[in-house]
Parts: sequence; C-alpha cells; structure tokens
Amino acid sequence: MKNIYLNEDKETREIGFKLGKLLKPGSIVCLIGDLGAGKTTMTQSLAEALEVDDYITSPTFTIVNEYEGKMPLYHFDVYRIGCSEEMYDIGFEEYINGDGVCIIEWANIIEDILPDEYLKIELKYKDMGREMTLIPYGEQYEKIVEELTK
Repeated sequence: MKNIYLNEDKETREIGFKLGKLLKPGSIVCLIGDLGAGKTTMTQSLAEALEVDDYITSPTFTIVNEYEGKMPLYHFDVYRIGCSEEMYDIGFEEYINGDGVCIIEWANIIEDILPDEYLKIELKYKDMGREMTLIPYGEQYEKIVEELTK
C-alpha cells in the first residue's frame, strides 16, 4: 500500500496517464472516494493514455460506458446499483474477464464480486489537496504500484 499526496488536478491527471501506460488487457482498476475526489479525472487521463478519443464522462445512469482505444476501456460507475447481483445483468463477468481495461468507480459497493486481483485506488480530500492510496491485490498490480511511485 502506498500513499501519494496530490496538490491539484494536474497531479491526478499525471498519475492517471502514467497508470494508463502501465495497464494491460484484462487490467482492473477500482476507484473509491467521495464525490468530486478525482475518480472521473483519473479515468479521463487514463483513457488518454489508452488513446481513447471520446470525451469521458461518468456513466452514472448507464452503469457502464465502452470506449475504443489502443485496447477497449470499460468505465463503470456503480453508485446507483442496489446490490452487486445487478452487475451480472449487464454482463459484468464478460467485461472483467475480457480483453479490455475495466475502471470501476464506487467499487466498494460491489467488493463481494470483484476478482482476486485488481488495483484499488482510494481518493480522499486532505488539507488543500487529495490523498491517493494505492492498494494492489496480486503481483501484477504490486509491480504497477512500484512503477507509479518511483
């Protein structure tokens, strides 16, 4: 687990872009944090690194948005689901076992159905900026955290 202090959106974007460059097909990134803490900002810069041309918005009402880039990007926002079982109705298993990158905002809501390996990123307001906590689950994600925090 590593903590990073971010003074401004620019730093959130920089680390999101760097993370995007490190991800491979099948990668899963879970974002947790308060409203406005930087989850969508992180996703936008990560998508830029994956060469996604579309403008990224949070799929609050559609649950998942799909984007094409260097590899597919599946952007979930599970804030409005009632229970994790609802995720199976939208084909969640196909997404997380597919050849794209999955970004899941509010992932704490569906923690019981997440795979064993993923990168959890917690964003919290701290002082005048944000604190980002990187929690890797699995060797692949431990290596990503090492690279991100060099």
